[in-house]
Amino acid sequence: MKLTHDYYRQPDVVALARDMLGKYLFSCIDGVLTGGRIVETEAYAHIGDQACHSHLGRFTKRTSVMYEAGGVAYVYLIYGRYALFNIITNEAGKADAVLVRGLEPTEGIAEMQLRRGITSIVPKLTAGPGLLTQALGISTKHYGTDLTGNLIWIEDLGEQVPDEQVVASPRVGIDYAGDDAALPWRFRIRGNKWTSPAK
Repeated sequence: MKLTHDYYRQPDVVALARDMLGKYLFSCIDGVLTGGRIVETEAYAHIGDQACHSHLGRFTKRTSVMYEAGGVAYVYLIYGRYALFNIITNEAGKADAVLVRGLEPTEGIAEMQLRRGITSIVPKLTAGPGLLTQALGISTKHYGTDLTGNLIWIEDLGEQVPDEQVVASPRVGIDYAGDDAALPWRFRIRGNKWTSPAK
């Protein structure tokens, strides 16, 4: 079942990031279906989180989509080359986001390999936020995409990941966020080889 706007517009971004583990992210770019199981996420909250791009109401051309109602894509570049895929959550004006960091590929694997230039099925295919977007064909041109449509979407296939299988730890690459860098808002499925290698 495709996730609805009501799902994305729930108020607790940390609970949503945890709940998205075991859901399935799909794209249909150029008519080709690719996707897989979400195995790693990070939560970013608009209040009390210096790591969030919308902290203290920061509003720029890049962050403007964060202020829309939940259920749209926030895609931005890091290091000038890697597109990161985020899901805007909460109601309009409450700019929260979930970053998808790791994906276990299940659909369109051959196409993912072509996009990544990889001949074998190995973790570097999709185990990392900049890798999985490349594999799925997601780029900054998908900024603002409605995630209830037929281009990029998430499905709930009924899997519940039990708490004992979830690792909660600090997020990656946010040393600038002061005390908030220690928040345990990175969620991974324990022992899954498709989570990102970042410690």
